[in-house]
Amino acid sequence: MKLTRRQAVKLLTYAGSAVLGPDVFAAVQTSIDLVVYGATASGVMTAYSAAREGLQVVLLEPATHVGGMVTGGLSATDLGHYPIIGGYARDFYMKAAAHYGVHDLDQPAHWLSEPHIDEEIFRSWLQDAGVKVYFNERLAEAGGVALQGRRITSITTSSGKQWQAKIFADCSYEGDLMAQAKISYTWGRESSSEYGESLAGVRGDTPKHQFLWPVSAYDDAHHLLPEIDPGPLEPAGSGDKKVQAYNFRLILTNDPANRLPFTRPDGYDRARFALLERYLASFEQHVGRPPGFRDVANPVLIPNHKADFNNNGPFSTDYIGHSWKYPEASYQEKAAIWQDHLLYTRSFFYFISQDAKAPAFLRNEVNQWGLPKDEFADTDHWPNQLYIREGRRMVGEYVMRQSDLQTERTKEDSIGMGSYNSDSHNIQRVAMPDGNVKNEGDVQVPVQPYEIAYRSITPKRAEVENLLVPVCLSATHAAYSSVRMEPQYMIIGQAAGVAASLAVQTRKPVQDISISALQQRLRQHNAVLHLSEEYRAQAK
Repeated sequence: MKLTRRQAVKLLTYAGSAVLGPDVFAAVQTSIDLVVYGATASGVMTAYSAAREGLQVVLLEPATHVGGMVTGGLSATDLGHYPIIGGYARDFYMKAAAHYGVHDLDQPAHWLSEPHIDEEIFRSWLQDAGVKVYFNERLAEAGGVALQGRRITSITTSSGKQWQAKIFADCSYEGDLMAQAKISYTWGRESSSEYGESLAGVRGDTPKHQFLWPVSAYDDAHHLLPEIDPGPLEPAGSGDKKVQAYNFRLILTNDPANRLPFTRPDGYDRARFALLERYLASFEQHVGRPPGFRDVANPVLIPNHKADFNNNGPFSTDYIGHSWKYPEASYQEKAAIWQDHLLYTRSFFYFISQDAKAPAFLRNEVNQWGLPKDEFADTDHWPNQLYIREGRRMVGEYVMRQSDLQTERTKEDSIGMGSYNSDSHNIQRVAMPDGNVKNEGDVQVPVQPYEIAYRSITPKRAEVENLLVPVCLSATHAAYSSVRMEPQYMIIGQAAGVAASLAVQTRKPVQDISISALQQRLRQHNAVLHLSEEYRAQAK
């Protein structure tokens, strides 16, 4: 069967790769302008934006969902100064708000929506734009990227299929395509001296999400309790290869008709919560009241009797110290880390809801909530996305750093703006010389709106000239702690899609496209690019 390009596009728009016949697949290969790897929210926006610019776009997703954390449990959007969020990102949140009968984004509550609604919007946008989406297409772990000089010629997925394109975009949280393309990257924390950053490296003082009274790190036989590193804590400002804690952002409901209970997971080991038990036992003595649900988790209400529950306090849903190996781990090791995080999360909620040593007041509050029957049906109602807050980070044409968020906030090549706090979660939990436990690594420092450089999503021009990296972008740990928020990933994704179209049209490396043309196209779609424009989106 011979297919025209139009027939192939029609057949393959939003098709699963498992149903591809060889003729169909071959027809599509001749027409791809852009391959986007990773259907995170940034990947969706990159693909959607490029398709809207006229490119033939393929979106490859290693798993079975689109939207990443936006549809995977992070419904309490990290907004910052939300009038600077424009373009397609703002359109997305307007569309979600409209589902609930709200037609403005004038207050933070209007930016909150349910995961399954968000995924429906993303799926419809991709279909409307003609993006061809293929699920279960993970980059081959070895030999996945073919290079010719400074150009990627194709990538190969674990199914054995080879995907050729003019431009590629790595929009995954892991940056596996970027890494296999032999592009410079890093992970962990720079030392404070490397870029002159006061927020870099080991933190000398970590006041938030901290044990606020002495809690021993050892049992009565002086054995170190589980979930504590023996230390020692390195000097303040030291660099390391440790990354901030990951967790699952749980969507829970207090609607009895939609609520499922927390059950004992296979592999449950209550001993791992000995430190939490000790902390909860001493809580009332130091605070003057028994601990409640909000002392061990942070709920933000979203529509339909649900809430997004995030980490809160010194011992919570963050699985501190267990994310360090993830950036460079093999696929098998990554899967094991992912499952270990899920077991920890399920065990944590079982402990605080069922264990006799959890204070009764806490248990009663927790059991007013449960897993929603109408979310994450194919993952037993637990979120389908691990919150990979930080993994690999490219070292590209321009490295964003702390000063770009604080004192040097304008960029001639701005593609969007950020404004959320410098926000890094704790990185380690350490036994101190005095015998007590201490969390280290949390950073919460306000920033004013700042501009994001296009050069931060392009590799060094001497390395690869047809790859864009909107998620694992070029930034220090200190700068990434703010840029990493999902609205910014979406904003950057829109810019990446337009940049890809300009690179295809002009046959130039992504580093050499016209910045003025890029910015003009972004403004035509209501992007907010500069400090002088920060209220324009709100006025519209």
